[in-house]
Amino acid sequence: MDWMKYRIIYFALSAVVIIAGVFSLFKWGLNLGLDFKGGSVTEFRFQNQIPEETVKAGLEKDGYKVSSIEAIGEKTYIFKLPPLSENEKEAFENSLKKNLNSDFEELRFETVGPSIGPELIRKTIYAIIISAGAILLWVAYQFKSIKFGSAAILAMFHDSLVLVGLFSLFGHFWQAEIDFLFVTALLTILSFSVHDTIVVYDRIRESQRKFGGNLYSLANKATTETMVRSLNNSFTIIFMLVALVLLGGSTLRWFAVALLIGTISGTYSSPFVAVPILVTWDEIVLAIRNKRPTKSNLSLNPFKNKL
Repeated sequence: MDWMKYRIIYFALSAVVIIAGVFSLFKWGLNLGLDFKGGSVTEFRFQNQIPEETVKAGLEKDGYKVSSIEAIGEKTYIFKLPPLSENEKEAFENSLKKNLNSDFEELRFETVGPSIGPELIRKTIYAIIISAGAILLWVAYQFKSIKFGSAAILAMFHDSLVLVGLFSLFGHFWQAEIDFLFVTALLTILSFSVHDTIVVYDRIRESQRKFGGNLYSLANKATTETMVRSLNNSFTIIFMLVALVLLGGSTLRWFAVALLIGTISGTYSSPFVAVPILVTWDEIVLAIRNKRPTKSNLSLNPFKNKL
C-alpha cells in the first residue's frame, strides 16, 4: 500500500491537534494540581461506606474544588484541596455532614507546599533535552544518517505536544489537573514513541540491504510489514488503559487518560509522522542535489557559467 502518498493528510491531522493544544496553552494554560501549587490534605473515617463520586458531587455542589479523593480502605478517604484556613476547614466539615448524612472522624489535617518545585521542573527539562540529544545521536549512528535520528526526535516531541495540549483543553473543560502522575505519564510515553519508530526504521534498513530501492518505496514496504505488529502491541496496552479509565477511580483516572493518549499518539506518530518526515526530508535533499550543477554541465566559458 502507498502509505506515503497521503503524507499531507497525516501532517494536517497532526497540525490541527497540535495547534488546538497550543492555542489552549496560551489561552487558558495548564490546570496545575496540588503537587505544583500546594494545598490542604485532610483524612476522614466515615461510619458508612460512601462512593467517591457521591462525596465529590456533594462537595462541588457547595463550591469546593477537590483536587482528588483517595479511598483508603472501605470507609476512609483522603481529600486534597486548595489551602484551607481554620474557618474554611470548619465550613468544609459542615458541608460533608450536610451532603453525606454520615458521622465521621477526622484522622489528619495538614497544609503542604508544592512537591514539584521550580528546581525539579528545571531538572526534568534538562533531562528531557539530554535524553533527546542522546537518542538523536544514537539513532543517527545506528542508521548512518542524521535524518533518522532527527525524524525520530520530532515524532517524540509531536507526542509530547499532543499530550500537553490536550490536557490543557481537558483542564479547561473538565478540570483535569497536572500533577506528579501526569509528569510520570509524559516521560513514559516518550520512550514508547521512540521504541515503535525504531521498529519501522529497522525494517527499512533490512529491506535496503536485501532489495535496495529508493526510500519512498522502502518506507511504504516497512510501514505495511510493521503495521499489524504495531497495532496488536498497542491494542493490548489500550485495552488495559481503557479498563483503568473506567474502573480505576478518580485518583488514577487522569493518569490512565494521559497514558492512553500517549499510547495512541505514539502508535500513530511512528508510521505517520516519523517516517513521512524522513521520506520528505530525503526527497528535499535529493531535489537540492539534482539542481546543483556538475562538472559535466559546466560550460568552458566562465562568463556563461556565471550567468
